[in-house]
Amino acid sequence: MGEVRVKVELTNAVDQALVRRGLLKSEQVRTYMADALVDTGTVRCVLPPHVVERLGLEIIGRRVAEYADGRLESVGLTEPFTLQLLDREELETAMVLGNEVLLGQTALEKLDLFVDCVNQRLVPNPAHPDQPVSKVK
Repeated sequence: MGEVRVKVELTNAVDQALVRRGLLKSEQVRTYMADALVDTGTVRCVLPPHVVERLGLEIIGRRVAEYADGRLESVGLTEPFTLQLLDREELETAMVLGNEVLLGQTALEKLDLFVDCVNQRLVPNPAHPDQPVSKVK
């Protein structure tokens, strides 16, 4: 299986909330376009420090990241941002580490997207092609 990459737009969710409240102009909302790696072995999204800085995201906590080699490291957790791709949008937080944007399992599930390994792309869940559907049990 090869890499699956996708263009994503990341937006500071706090900025968006301030626009809705009339406290910030829409042109002041911080966004970042990324060529993200879809990583089904990663649970959470990952943003590198330079993207966190560009979006103006604050660190709201810490989480332990376990690397493929078994190392454990405490890393920052961002405040929410909006993740938009394939005409779907979701709020997400991310661990801060590395040097590229990674889309993890939670984002894929929230966005109701599947990995098409043969064609190396993301596709909407065929059962819900028009919008994401969240399971509740």
